[in-house]
Amino acid sequence: MRISEEVTFGGAGFDRAGHLRGGAAADLLAAPGTLALALWRGKPLIAGAENAALGWLAPDHPVFAEAGDAPVFLGRDAAGQARFAFDISRWEPADADEDQLRAFFDPTEQHHPALPRDWTFAELRGAMTRLSAEDAELAATSRGLFAWHRSHRFCSRCGAESESAQSGWQRVCPACGGHHFPRTDPVVIMLITRGNSVLLGRSPHWPERMYSLLAGFMEPGETIEAAVRREVAEETAIRVGRVDYLACQPWPYPSSLMIGCHGRAETTEIAIDETEIEHALWLTREETLDAVSGAHPGVAPPRKGAIAEFLLSAWLADRLG
Repeated sequence: MRISEEVTFGGAGFDRAGHLRGGAAADLLAAPGTLALALWRGKPLIAGAENAALGWLAPDHPVFAEAGDAPVFLGRDAAGQARFAFDISRWEPADADEDQLRAFFDPTEQHHPALPRDWTFAELRGAMTRLSAEDAELAATSRGLFAWHRSHRFCSRCGAESESAQSGWQRVCPACGGHHFPRTDPVVIMLITRGNSVLLGRSPHWPERMYSLLAGFMEPGETIEAAVRREVAEETAIRVGRVDYLACQPWPYPSSLMIGCHGRAETTEIAIDETEIEHALWLTREETLDAVSGAHPGVAPPRKGAIAEFLLSAWLADRLG
């Protein structure tokens, strides 16, 4: 069960070539065979609507004229060719719908006139299960790095504007010399079971009928097991005993590591904290199977590609051992 590579974004063994992130990576940008990915407001470029793949382009393609900053060096593919990513978010599509762009899931796609008609910028949540493992890893890495650059433009030590360094993997403050590195927030996500039932909850801003496993950010000085027990108790008042690690998933929304665990509930009575979640319930294995198949009247199927769906499916198939 403990095979995180089976989860979307779980890692494809891509060579990140960290030793090249200094001056050597800049030289690779003009090397033969180098490819680059464009992202617009967190959406990667997808090539083709049916058999989705990332839209890799030559670094001198006209679409990259929209990039406001230097590219991020992602590493080298199996053939040894360098891969980069550019953020072209300053491009302004004529038909962008701001309300849809801010929605929980944005179904809209944007087409740049310099690209083939079926190449569009699309929400990664919708495309992730159709991408290869390597493409999914690189899309998640790119999205997470650009989100970090947008939210960490200023030095946390002195407040001056910092600069991208090490091919996008650091920010350096020219005023005080501070060095800042991309952050990843650890989040526990819990398959909480009691006998033949599993505990699910929903946040108030989620779409109708959407439920998932409980989850929450870890706190400083806290173990994974303690975080699982604390989060479940805070949200539902359920007391959890034994906790086992199962699998993890990098989740680029904006940049988290989802740490999947199995917790055994010692109590069953639910008392929700309405500041944390809107509702919680126990589902039997049979009811969960109905939900996964789309036959449950009150609970929608889990999102494909997310670690919650992976853990629930493993539980239903009795693969947790």
